Amino acid sequence: MDARYRSDLNRDVPPARPGEFPPLRLGAIVVDPPVVLAPMAGVTNYPFRAICKTFGAGLFVSEMVAARGLVEGQRKSMHLADFGPDESPRSLQLYGVDPAALGEATRRLVGDGRVDHIDLNFGCPVRKVTSKGGGSAIPAKPRLLRNLVHAVVSNAGTVPVTMKFRIGIDDAVTTYLNAGKVGEGEGCAWVGLHARTAAQLYDGAADWSAIARLVEHVRIPVLGNGDIWEGWDALRMIRTTGCAGVIVGRGCLGRPWLFRDLADVFAGREPSDPPTFGVVRDIMIDHAERLEAWFGERGGLAMMRKYATWYTKGFHGSAELRVRLNRFTTLAELREILAPVPGDMPFPPTAMRVPRGKHSGTQKVALPDGYLDHLEDDAPPCADAGEVVDGG
Repeated sequence: MDARYRSDLNRDVPPARPGEFPPLRLGAIVVDPPVVLAPMAGVTNYPFRAICKTFGAGLFVSEMVAARGLVEGQRKSMHLADFGPDESPRSLQLYGVDPAALGEATRRLVGDGRVDHIDLNFGCPVRKVTSKGGGSAIPAKPRLLRNLVHAVVSNAGTVPVTMKFRIGIDDAVTTYLNAGKVGEGEGCAWVGLHARTAAQLYDGAADWSAIARLVEHVRIPVLGNGDIWEGWDALRMIRTTGCAGVIVGRGCLGRPWLFRDLADVFAGREPSDPPTFGVVRDIMIDHAERLEAWFGERGGLAMMRKYATWYTKGFHGSAELRVRLNRFTTLAELREILAPVPGDMPFPPTAMRVPRGKHSGTQKVALPDGYLDHLEDDAPPCADAGEVVDGG
């Protein structure tokens, strides 16, 4: 890779040494390199997972699926839980606030042979989730958290279970060390920490020192999440924190070749230069075709408009291009919009770290009235908290 494509943060990061970064073990599943695609609502559907997998290896997790929706047979939840015919392993992120619903959803998923791995979402920071006591609000109540994790692990049989969470609600209410202990005590194969609080959302730098503290606090593997924009970031995170692997979120949005770069750096190789616009254009068309086939023309291409914004960010003159990309409704229109852009236009050296995805500043976390007054309460939150089928 041209040295210009290394940011100053990673200018002096040495390549991986043979055997330095062992694979992750997830029951019978071997994750090599130790890289996991972060579950992202509205993003990590089958077409996106398939695109990412064409570039590199790792574990590619579905977007969040509501346990209640699965138990009730809701069409949207059932479709979110679908995998492509070629997907293996089948890794699903499950969300719920009620042990009974989570346990039943797990029993059905495992009994029907639909999954090879279940990840639990205790990190969603969005208002519509936390205001009902779900997502990143749950770890503040250790007994409830333990009951939820136990309900899944006890019904999962030989299917491995992991969990993902944040540092806490805000700087005053941190929960990650206890959440890690709950995961360890209830039999999770690993825990993943997004090194920001719910109040931070996706703002500012991730606190990698929290990942290091969690590594020291538990005896099961810890995966770090936050600010993996370049392949070299992953090596730096593991070396800095001692974590067992990395979870990649916004860094791969519009940059699925990040998984190729990750495979290279973990193997001790210098990554290839990023693709020119002509190659990116081909990836976009392929992605749009996959979305249309999976979700139908209207739903799939409406979704593609979001991805198109991420693919083109950073390229010269792309702001004007994105105005047009926000309006296409057919594959023919997409091809027509992209055709005039020179195929040999280079990818700018700074574009890997251009913010993409959610970056809406900080927030005061919305919680149910009196939620923090009774932290030992293990009662599930209000009934409609479990109805969420998207959120982050």
